[in-house]
Formats: sequence, C-alpha cells, structure tokens
Amino acid sequence: MTLLAERHAAFAALHRSGCFAIPNPWDAGSARIMAACGARALATTSAGLAFTLGRPDMGRVTREEALAHAEDLLRATPLPVTGDFENGFGDAPDDVALTVRMAGEIGLSGCSIEDTQMTAGNPPYRFDAAVERIAAAVDAARALGRPFVLCARADGIMNGHYDTDEAIRRIRAFEAAGADLVYAPLPPDMAALERIVRSVGAPVNALAAGPHTGIGLAEFAAIGVRRVSVGSAIARLTHAAILAASRSMLEAGDFSALAAGASGDEIDRLLEQGADRDR
Repeated sequence: MTLLAERHAAFAALHRSGCFAIPNPWDAGSARIMAACGARALATTSAGLAFTLGRPDMGRVTREEALAHAEDLLRATPLPVTGDFENGFGDAPDDVALTVRMAGEIGLSGCSIEDTQMTAGNPPYRFDAAVERIAAAVDAARALGRPFVLCARADGIMNGHYDTDEAIRRIRAFEAAGADLVYAPLPPDMAALERIVRSVGAPVNALAAGPHTGIGLAEFAAIGVRRVSVGSAIARLTHAAILAASRSMLEAGDFSALAAGASGDEIDRLLEQGADRDR
C-alpha cells in the first residue's frame, strides 16, 4: 500500500470509533511540530492560512492558494490531511464538486464544506441550495474511488443566523445526502451539542474554541463526539504571542516577553521528528 493509500485508510478509520483531536496547522513548521507532539491527522485552517498570507479571514484565499497550501502540509509530514475549504470556493454545486475533485487529486484524505456564503455577514445558503451543494460534493468524493471523508458544515449556528433546531435540520439533510461527517460549530452549550450528536447517525465534529476551550476531549467523547478540531485557535494563540511581544518591545522597550520562547534545539528536534516517515 502506498503512503497516500495508507493515509486515506487511516483517516477514514479514525472516524469509525472513539474520539480524536485534530489540530490545524498553518504552515509546514507548525504541521511538523503537531505531528511530533502526537497528532494522528491534520486539518488546514482557512483563517490561519489567510493570516500567513497577510490577509483577513473569510473568503480572501483562492481555491488554488488553498490547494497549494494543503500540498505543502502533505509534504511536511506522513499524516493524513483534510482541507478547510470554506464554501467550496463558489456558490454553485458544480463549484463545490470541482473543489472536492481537486482536493482528491492532490492527495487530501477529506475536506469540509460550509453552508455559508463568502459575503458580508456570511449568511447561510437557503436550505435546499445547501443540501444540493453537499450532494454534489458527495458525488465528487465518491467518484474518487477511495476513502475521502466529506465533512458537511452547518456554520449558521456559529454565525448567529439560525438556532440549534435549524442546525439539526441541516445536518440531518447533509447526512441523508451522503456526508461522511457533520459539523455544527459552537452550539450554545454542551446540552445543545449532545442534541446535535444524538440527532444523526453520522460521526460529528466539534470545535474546541471560544467558550468550548474549557471542555476536555474526554467530555466531548462522553457525549458521542467523534472528532474535535480547533480551527484557527492555535494560529490565533500564536498571533497573540506575536502581538504581546511586539507591543512590549516596540511600545515600552521591554524585551522580557522573549524569555518565554522555546529553545532552538527543542524546535529543531520536533521539526525533524514530525517529518519522519518511519516513526
């Protein structure tokens, strides 16, 4: 079995039982450090990539840039990678299908597609259109002829456009359309997340960000969540350190924040370990 085939099989298997954390690197270095720390798979972050390119989040990265970035992460470690591809880089179902086909062609083991538009306020697509888009994504994924975890996202709940009931209505329809994994990011509380999990037979992804950072993996697992991602949270944490150290140094002439950095030797060791395809 080739490395890519091993990646795809391993990634699909992770979604069949248990609960695992999947971190979101934003460059090859962060991917290798996460791999060295024990990650079993990696997910891109659209916001983290945008920050790296010096752009604001949401709809500022092209399909070609996102795919090239995903290829960089695939080369960086031996781990399976899934792509955060926002709305699929287009409104029409054919646009979404093309994104999934291209994701498969570069060797990704899955990708996620959101039900929100890349316009001001990120309004959700109407229900029927959202389902049609996921159905097209599923058809493209199945045409790859190998495991590919298609994650269908109901992001309107996170953006305040609809409630838990509508999120459940949507993920049930996404599951019926063939989605392998469903995802309604940041419901109001754990009780709502448990409702979401119990409403479908498909595995559910949860987001450990914002108010949900205080919830441990075991707690997510206890209510039946299968996968926990962090989105741009680690990238934002890194940028918070950049911001704090830069302000301290440039506004107050204080360099003390720099003493908390990891040693070069430790980073070098982790980068080598994360890239090791025989570990």
